[in-house]
Amino acid sequence: MELLLYNTMTRCKERFEPILPPQVGLYTCGPTVYNYAHIGNLRTYIFSDILKRVLQYNGYEVRHIMNITDVGHLTGDRDMGEDKLEKGARSEGKSAWEIAEFYTQAFKKDIRRLNILEPTVWCKATETIPDQIALIQTLETKGYTYRTSDGIYFDTSRFKDYTKLSHQDLEALQEGARVERNPEKRNATDFALWKFSPPQVQRQMEWESPWGVGFPGWHIECSAMSMRYLGKLLDIHCGGTDHVDVHHTNEIAQSEAATGRKFFNYWMHGAFLIIAGGKKMAKSEGNFLTLESTVATQRIDPLAFRFAAFQTHYRKPMEYGDEAIAAAQNGLQHLRNQTRALMDAGAPSAVDAEYRGKFLQAINNDLNIPQALAVVQDMLKSDLPTDVKLATLFDYDRVLGLELKKSGADQDLPAEIQAMVEARQRARKEKQWALSDQLRDRIQALGYVVQDGPQGMKVFKP
Repeated sequence: MELLLYNTMTRCKERFEPILPPQVGLYTCGPTVYNYAHIGNLRTYIFSDILKRVLQYNGYEVRHIMNITDVGHLTGDRDMGEDKLEKGARSEGKSAWEIAEFYTQAFKKDIRRLNILEPTVWCKATETIPDQIALIQTLETKGYTYRTSDGIYFDTSRFKDYTKLSHQDLEALQEGARVERNPEKRNATDFALWKFSPPQVQRQMEWESPWGVGFPGWHIECSAMSMRYLGKLLDIHCGGTDHVDVHHTNEIAQSEAATGRKFFNYWMHGAFLIIAGGKKMAKSEGNFLTLESTVATQRIDPLAFRFAAFQTHYRKPMEYGDEAIAAAQNGLQHLRNQTRALMDAGAPSAVDAEYRGKFLQAINNDLNIPQALAVVQDMLKSDLPTDVKLATLFDYDRVLGLELKKSGADQDLPAEIQAMVEARQRARKEKQWALSDQLRDRIQALGYVVQDGPQGMKVFKP
């Protein structure tokens, strides 16, 4: 069955054809580690995780590269403002290196809690400085660069079809609309390849280069790292839709200018997560929620947020609210209860071919997970034997990543928690609902998830 993916470059669904099958090269833009990832960011990583799992489900061997941007990402869209890491270091009274390491580990913890598969290679911008300098030198030799007082810039007027990804009208792009104007730039869309350290200022992160002491621009990092770690496997590059107009557009320009070859065959982007009032969630707006705060405030299993993301196709904005996340928690709990009932009935046997085909048809239609979930429930309501249902459900979970095999697993609970569980069971038996709710809240406040279902109460550590 063919796999159809929406390509931002062509703005249509295309049949996926890897360069060197069965291998697939996948590059996902990783976090800028100056703060916690917010749940809008994490929705994008859930999307790319589903993409990876779908590729694997189709039998491909995925080489997945994710970068850690630990230098060079400035606060302004057009290479103005401060480096986010240096700014974060000052505000927290730590070194830039400490800030980067702390938030890198926080990000890795978040993706583990969301059961997002780790990449084949984690790569840091600070560990590939020589690659970036070499790439800039190639661009310089080919006449694509010029020097200003604050850095080495890429001349976008030299690159044909600069807006082929974004489809923007160049004449409509006016520098200075959002950030301070740079009078030394030849064109509003030109971008920094290498920034010089300010005079009389010692940055925490800076390196010697042929042009002077400084640090790389944000865009050059991803080009250098993707080419270094993927080689010829430039199949799919993905990220958030906010990367289309600037970051990914600039990656394409500098990469194709340097190599004379096409830079990635498929470009895929996840839409924003929006909150009340229709605003996108963003750190710059100060309206972001972390996974930790969402789990604590809503008292949910982290995988409930993953399940919530499944309710909306990745190319459509996802609306976040208390009701939506509560519904997702209930939906995930219901699916776990269904799984547990099947597990109680016996072991899994063989996957049903017809229902596997229906599931594959949904996910291969541009990762249509909402439709795939409908197939899941249709299969569970069917007349298939329970052992076949269970095997088929576990097969689906290779893509869904909801850890359904753990639905029937009992955990060893600490004595304090076990005592409250038993007290709550007695309260429910005696119909003392207020006491039951109080005990549930106390258990969940200690970091456990409480699920009530037809088979009774289940308590576990997410």
